[in-house]
Amino acid sequence: MPNVDSTKLNLLGTNTSGTFAGYLPPEMSAPIFEEAAKQSVAMQLIPQVPLGPQGKSIPIFTGTPTAEWVAEAGAKPISTGSVGLKTMKSAKLAGIFVVSAEVVRADPGGFMANMRKKLGESFAVAFDNAFFHGGGSGTSSSPFSQHLDQTTNSVELGTATAANGGVYRDLVSGLELLVNSGKKLKSFALDSAMEPKLLTAVDTTGRPVFVESTYDATAGPIRSGSLLGRPSRMSDGIRGNGTALDTLGYGGDFSQAIWGVVGGITYDVTDQATLPIGAAGAMVSLWQNNLIAVRAEAEYGYLINDVNAFVKYTENDGA
Repeated sequence: MPNVDSTKLNLLGTNTSGTFAGYLPPEMSAPIFEEAAKQSVAMQLIPQVPLGPQGKSIPIFTGTPTAEWVAEAGAKPISTGSVGLKTMKSAKLAGIFVVSAEVVRADPGGFMANMRKKLGESFAVAFDNAFFHGGGSGTSSSPFSQHLDQTTNSVELGTATAANGGVYRDLVSGLELLVNSGKKLKSFALDSAMEPKLLTAVDTTGRPVFVESTYDATAGPIRSGSLLGRPSRMSDGIRGNGTALDTLGYGGDFSQAIWGVVGGITYDVTDQATLPIGAAGAMVSLWQNNLIAVRAEAEYGYLINDVNAFVKYTENDGA
């Protein structure tokens, strides 16, 4: 067993074996999800629902009952409806980080608080990349079949000339695409790269189309505002790279999607494993090198009822 200060470890509720199971107390591990939810644009905009290990079935109603004027003793109209089920399945998101026992000994509370934030950020980035672009994380691919880039509604910013309304006209064109197909534009998810375009855009009366909430440097990476009179969330990491067009943001009805997480964070802390570490992937014994590995994992799921309830705003990157 590595030369670890057992007094400090026991104060955190660990056992005395070589595996530090339970080294992270529950109150330190739970906020990983809070950080993920706080930093994920998708999680902030779409409703959260309970999710079980086997997924969740969502009833989808089709057909709308109608009422008609009828004559006295006349035949009453008959309408029909149907219901189908869509299933939201969960997929595991996990990460491992390795740290020396000396670092843990020196300041376990401060170190773990910092790593908790970084873990939350990595969970949020992976979730948003899958939800918006169908992208994976690292060397993995997205386990979900749906993502917002599948929408057929798309507007390239810069299509309208300044004389015809410029960016304001482009934003309204996206609204038109949704309205003309019976959809609603309720909110926006925007990449920070879109901000310079919005800050110079005005409507037909000269009023700014984008109004940012009061800036607060401590508020976190996601900034709220109003665009076309609708709530918006702006952050880095929304941008998606295509062959010729970069997606800078999305507008639509985010209530047409749901997300969930199975239970709470699960974690393991050990010094007994042998892991591939470094760019070369050499196998390293944690015990032999006085290292401790922390594994965090969660099961997320999301379901998009209709990808065409969204419009994506793109920019020509010159490719």
